[in-house]
Amino acid sequence: MNYSHAYHAGNFADVFKHVVLVMMVQALRKKESPFCYLDTHAGTGQYDLFSEAAQKTGEAKDGIGRILRKQNIPEAVLDYVTAVREMGGASDVEEMPRYYPGSPRLVRNFLRPQDRMVLTELREEDALALKQEFHGDAQVGVHHTDGYGALKAFLPPKENRGLVLIDPPFERPDEFRAAADALTAAWQRWPRGVYAFWYPIKDRPPIDKFERIVKASGIQKVLVAELCLLPDTRGASLNGCGMLLINPPWQMDEALRGVLAWLWPRLRTGELGKTRVEWLVPE
Repeated sequence: MNYSHAYHAGNFADVFKHVVLVMMVQALRKKESPFCYLDTHAGTGQYDLFSEAAQKTGEAKDGIGRILRKQNIPEAVLDYVTAVREMGGASDVEEMPRYYPGSPRLVRNFLRPQDRMVLTELREEDALALKQEFHGDAQVGVHHTDGYGALKAFLPPKENRGLVLIDPPFERPDEFRAAADALTAAWQRWPRGVYAFWYPIKDRPPIDKFERIVKASGIQKVLVAELCLLPDTRGASLNGCGMLLINPPWQMDEALRGVLAWLWPRLRTGELGKTRVEWLVPE
């Protein structure tokens, strides 16, 4: 499968992933010491929601489009919503932004002068777009290379503090196995690091197997959060998505339960979905 995120930018999975990502970055900002953000499958800096690809699926309307129109947005979600509005060119709560930020552009919005960002992307076209997006930005390094290999090349960072996002396109059939091996090796190199791994939920057995591998790896402090809009046994479709977090910030489990309780009824398409926040390996 040749995955293009342009068709899916701003959908419910992006909303969930990016809300969690902003929460993690905001937690890192609470300390004055610098941190490094590493994005292994960075994609491009932003996506045009008025493009032919985005309009063909219309997924953003049922994702970020729903959230932008809501009132009384909780603080943990509001930081994300405000950033999307400002970067996307939406001045009114009813207006769909022209652009939706990818993870690199979103995180860049929250970096302080002392922080830096390392972005890696294997697809040549996307890597070139990413380099153009951040041309001249001294705090951002862009590398055309394999994301899993980047974990070995760039960890641990000189700051010895930071966040790693692993958000693969799931083009390869052994992606869960590859991610589990990469996470294990990265954690062994840098056990103090904070890691976030995004994954799609189509069917439960591959995820159960992945979780068993992670449990057996020796990795400590592993939290799982999931948002499913449909039953997780349908197999063929994207029923939901999850984030596996290693060394999450203090009380992130409680914060995520509150966020998911707010997000799910606003993104759901029926009554059969569910949310999950669970310690895979307790603190």
